Amino acid sequence: MLDKEYQKPRLNLKEKLLALSALQAQLQNCQQCRLALTRNKVLAGEGNADSRLLLIALAPGEKEDRQGRMFIGPSGPILDELLQAAGLGRDEIYMTNLVKCRLPKNRRPKQEEIDACSLYLAQEIAIIAPAVLVPLGYYATRAILDTYQAPHPAARAEFRELYGKLILVAHQKFYPLPHPSALLYNRGFKPATLKMSEKLAVLSRPCKWYALCPMRRLYEQGKLDPFWVEYYCQGDWQSCIRYQMEERGEYHADTMLPDGSYMEISL
Repeated sequence: MLDKEYQKPRLNLKEKLLALSALQAQLQNCQQCRLALTRNKVLAGEGNADSRLLLIALAPGEKEDRQGRMFIGPSGPILDELLQAAGLGRDEIYMTNLVKCRLPKNRRPKQEEIDACSLYLAQEIAIIAPAVLVPLGYYATRAILDTYQAPHPAARAEFRELYGKLILVAHQKFYPLPHPSALLYNRGFKPATLKMSEKLAVLSRPCKWYALCPMRRLYEQGKLDPFWVEYYCQGDWQSCIRYQMEERGEYHADTMLPDGSYMEISL
């Protein structure tokens, strides 16, 4: 049987937009931390509310704080370039911030500031119901993985090992990436970051063969561990051995799993 929580109905686009509008109105009056004393605007999320991808940056910068828009400062063109590497535009994703108000002098966030915004972020995630959360940089990645009780390194430097890797915890997928601002200070990261970003094209849509795939039938019959469908069919289908063989027109048994191993059941 499929997990009932995983099957709970998602909001339609109209319902999402109404819920986001209400959340954004609530945000404008937020006084949960001292950042309310120094901000110009509270930056709510923006983009395609029906997107499979939800990007989570750290906090607004100076220009974002003045104009109330996401990624219009120096990191903006870099984000656009990273999205372009995946063949995506801003209108195809939803993006928001971990901390909704500008951090004075772009300092590091305090834990109480992250905590103060955590409820708002949780509401955004629940409304959008994305297939993949894409935290950008150390702080967003740590906070999101902590929220979902996903294992992660203790040392900040070791978080780089998580970038560009798909993580699945409790029916939710994560795909951490470096924050675009990192490329402002070290252009040497650009080739690797562009390569990681290309995977967003795969994660932005499910496998085209899924409707006809035996994995779907076995999953719906409760005979297949949901991991295979969630990680591959609805996630990184490009790395699925079944997908690759289908594309080449090669025979593969119905009992072959996405990693090339075989199920020990009779069909």
